[in-house]
Amino acid sequence: MFPKLTFAVSLLFLAVVVECAAQSGYQVVSLAGTGTIGGTVQWAGPMPHLATFLINKDNAICDPDKVGIRDLERLSVGARGGVANTVVFLKDISRGKAMDIPEPRRFLDQKRCRYEPHILLVPQNTALQMKSSDAVLHTVHMDGAATYNLPFPFTNQVVSRSMRSAGLVNLKCNGGVWMNAEVLVIPHPYYAVTDENGQFELTDVPSGDYEIVAWHEGWHVLRSEAAFDVLSERRVQRPVFSEPKTWEKSVQVDTNNRATVNFVVSEK
Repeated sequence: MFPKLTFAVSLLFLAVVVECAAQSGYQVVSLAGTGTIGGTVQWAGPMPHLATFLINKDNAICDPDKVGIRDLERLSVGARGGVANTVVFLKDISRGKAMDIPEPRRFLDQKRCRYEPHILLVPQNTALQMKSSDAVLHTVHMDGAATYNLPFPFTNQVVSRSMRSAGLVNLKCNGGVWMNAEVLVIPHPYYAVTDENGQFELTDVPSGDYEIVAWHEGWHVLRSEAAFDVLSERRVQRPVFSEPKTWEKSVQVDTNNRATVNFVVSEK
C-alpha cells in the first residue's frame, strides 16, 4: 500500500496554471543533464456513487450496444486502484525542454457521442484541432480559458481554434448532454496524464527540487443547467460538475536518475 497523502483540498487548476504563466515565461534551453519522474495515482477508500445519464437521442450512433445509459467518465479507477485521467505536472518550472505533448492529446474527436480523449493537453498559443466522426450534429461548447461554441454538422471536417490563454477549458455539447471533457492549456511541457493503471512519467526534467501536482476534475454532479438543442429545437438539461481537486508533493530530480512519486487520493 502507498502511504496516504496529507493535502490541501480543492485548489482550482486555473489558479495554479495562471500562477505558472505569470512568471517571467517558460524558456527552452539546452539540457546537459536531466532525470525522470515517474509514479502512480492510486485511489483509497470506498468508491463514490457516480451519476449516469440516459441516452435519449441518436441511439443508433450514440448507443449501438443498446446499453441505454452513459457513464459521464469523470472518475475512472482500475481493478488495482489506479486512477486514470489525472493530470500530473511540475509547478513553477521556468526552463527546460521544448514542447513535446503527444498529438493524440491535442486532437479532439467526437465519436459515438463521446469526446475523445477525455483529457486534452494543448500548449499555450497553439491550436486545438477538432473533428466529429459521427454522422449527427454535435457541438463543442467551451468555457473557461477559451470560449467558443462550434457546430459540427459534417463528419471528419477538421476545425482549429487557437488557445491563447493558459488555464482550464470545459467542453460540453448542447445536444448530447452527457458529453463532456476538459482541455488544459499549458505553459510548459512538464505535464502528463495518467493511464488506465494510474501511471505517469515526466521525462527530461532538469535536476533540482520541485513541487509536483496531481490534478483531477470534479466527479460529482452538483446540479443541471439549461441548454438549447439546436437539432431538436428544445431546451435540455446538462450536468454541472464539482470543482477539481489537487494534491501536491515535493520531489528532487538528479541527473540520469528516476525519482518516484506516488499519490494516494480519495473522496475526502
